[in-house]
Amino acid sequence: MIRIGRFSLAGRAVLAPMAGVTDLPFRRLCREFGASLTTSEMVISNSELRDSRKTRLRLAQDESEHLRVVQIAGAEPQAMAEAARYNESLGADIIDINMGCPAKKVCKRDAGSALLRDPQLVRDILQAVVAAVEVPVTLKFRTGWSPEHRNGVEIARIAEDSGIQSLAVHGRTRACRYHGAVEYDTIAAIKQNVSLPVFANGDITSPEQARAVLDYTGADGVMIGRGAQGSPWLFREINHYLANGEQRESVTPTELFDTMLRHVSALHDFYGERQGLKIARKHVSWYLQNLADSDAARGHFNSLTDASAQIDTIHRLAAGWSAYKTGDKAA
Repeated sequence: MIRIGRFSLAGRAVLAPMAGVTDLPFRRLCREFGASLTTSEMVISNSELRDSRKTRLRLAQDESEHLRVVQIAGAEPQAMAEAARYNESLGADIIDINMGCPAKKVCKRDAGSALLRDPQLVRDILQAVVAAVEVPVTLKFRTGWSPEHRNGVEIARIAEDSGIQSLAVHGRTRACRYHGAVEYDTIAAIKQNVSLPVFANGDITSPEQARAVLDYTGADGVMIGRGAQGSPWLFREINHYLANGEQRESVTPTELFDTMLRHVSALHDFYGERQGLKIARKHVSWYLQNLADSDAARGHFNSLTDASAQIDTIHRLAAGWSAYKTGDKAA
């Protein structure tokens, strides 16, 4: 069982924080399908942005979040400490620090993975945040700034010395962004050099791959990011495979469309119709990628400008694919 401070996790697969993706409706779905920990979208430490609608939505929670994890980002130790205290006062159970985001708009502020260029600043931020709160503090980072400067082991040691309670490591450098193959050797080296729980992250899209990554790196768990987009049941499949060594029956079209319908309805309720229907488009595109010959359906759904039309379309798509799967629809 993985422990983060005083908290124990029921499983070894957790959801990665992703800007524009891991909002409350998506986190709720992933928990239903077995994610043992879910983290909010990244919140910038700038106190002037706390009352914005975007920040309020990112910090939204409900009773299903038995462990509320808030990820903060920034480059100034005291601002980060204040952001941690603020989120602790709102009920955060765990504060996660982002040192992994490779986005230019984050790195140009010397935040996210840009911090990996300055180990002393990393230490200052981590120590300031840990000292500011009573709840556990965790860290998500990359293996280094570039393939020529992989300092993940150094950063991990600094984190442990600073009182960080667990690490999540994406197996690419900032320079790699999301391109090229994930490199797991540095994650394995990190695990060998610290006593903290370590979550391996990066391009894990199947139960078999999760098992292979755990075996190769010695990591305690896997953190699933893009692999869960349109496939929140991946957590259920990974949990089953790790426990039993066998594949679980794949999601059926009926369950896929039921999940899609609940997700889209939740997005409409959470964001309001105007914003909700726009956000629903990318999620439905991800769901439909699981089905063959879905290009036309994705294109049609993305053209809809009314929330009720989105719901009606999902019902029609579900009926059509169900008929096709049962042999009642001509190929």
